[in-house]
Amino acid sequence: MTYVIDTNVLSALLSAEDNAHAIATTLHALSASGALVIHGSVYAELLASPGNTTARLDTFLSRTNIGVDWQVSREIWQHTGRAYATYARRRTRSGGGRPRRILADFLIGAHAQSREATLVTLDDQHYRTSFPQLTLLVP
Repeated sequence: MTYVIDTNVLSALLSAEDNAHAIATTLHALSASGALVIHGSVYAELLASPGNTTARLDTFLSRTNIGVDWQVSREIWQHTGRAYATYARRRTRSGGGRPRRILADFLIGAHAQSREATLVTLDDQHYRTSFPQLTLLVP
């Protein structure tokens, strides 16, 4: 089993938010039954967070046995684009205005789905709507 981790999960853990202990416990349990992976876009988002450096992030990922998948296939890009386009049309038709989500959210979902992995996220509503076949886990 592979578990793909969303940026918001690791961000909450790294910044010691109130749910950090529950997240750490969940990730520890998941690591016993499968691989923990992030997409390269998650790495980039985490690196952009205040106070993060390449050294700090690499050390954290190494200590937690979280791998980084740097590859993005044509299939993933196409799935990302289709999911984002569907979201943009849905938001516009609902009167919600222009899209507010960033493309990386859709790249993360498409990546997890292409790997037939479980996505660990704190934003299950978005992924349930945009990737209905994706298995989700909320820590």
